[in-house]
Amino acid sequence: MQKRNATVAVIGAGDFIGGEIAKKFASEGFTVFAGRRQGEKLVPLVKEIEAAGGTVFARSLDARKEEEMISFISDADKHAPLEACIFNIGANVNFPILETTERVFRKVWEMACYSGFLAGREAARVMLPRGKGAIFFTGATASLRGGSGFAAFASAKFGLRAVAQSIARELGPKNIHVAHLIIDSSVDTEWVRQLIANREGKEAIENLDPNRLMRPAAVAETYWQLYQQPRDAWTFETEIRPFGEKW
Repeated sequence: MQKRNATVAVIGAGDFIGGEIAKKFASEGFTVFAGRRQGEKLVPLVKEIEAAGGTVFARSLDARKEEEMISFISDADKHAPLEACIFNIGANVNFPILETTERVFRKVWEMACYSGFLAGREAARVMLPRGKGAIFFTGATASLRGGSGFAAFASAKFGLRAVAQSIARELGPKNIHVAHLIIDSSVDTEWVRQLIANREGKEAIENLDPNRLMRPAAVAETYWQLYQQPRDAWTFETEIRPFGEKW
């Protein structure tokens, strides 16, 4: 592994997509700054990256709190120049409209949209003086269309997409690549598998079509491909889904 004098900040370094993104960039020589709300859950990720020869710093991060986001991004950049910032907070919930409380709606917006704005702004703050960097945002099917029971989630993801578009148009001419990745599929996680089992029965999991769910490692590969794009052929938005997905 060739070490780079560069860091990547992974905000929302969960057990699946976020963790795989962290591992991919670490394997390419980046120092990883990984943050999630319950920092103690990052221990297995840290062990895996370090066992493979990578470097990672992990901490608890409530991305909705401005002071925590400022500190997280600043510390990452102080260690080595921040070359990539990946915002990967989901906040996927489903409630009928009459059961969507004010607190649920506000909290989902804070997690999936407002904290994305904070991440993008703070990453831009440290990247602009050097005139280089990449800021990537994880979107979902809900970024493009609202679904039944997804008023809170879809509105937040719509908002995050607008934030990403605005930042991209402002920072692209300044040599900072901003991209929005729409994951138009269920991702292969324990939570998703449990949902399928609850809705369709345990036999649905036992006979699960391998084309139905997207592997988190495949998502991480797409982020790495985005990072490698030449600046005269940058993608702002890309949609990914398993080849067997109906859309």
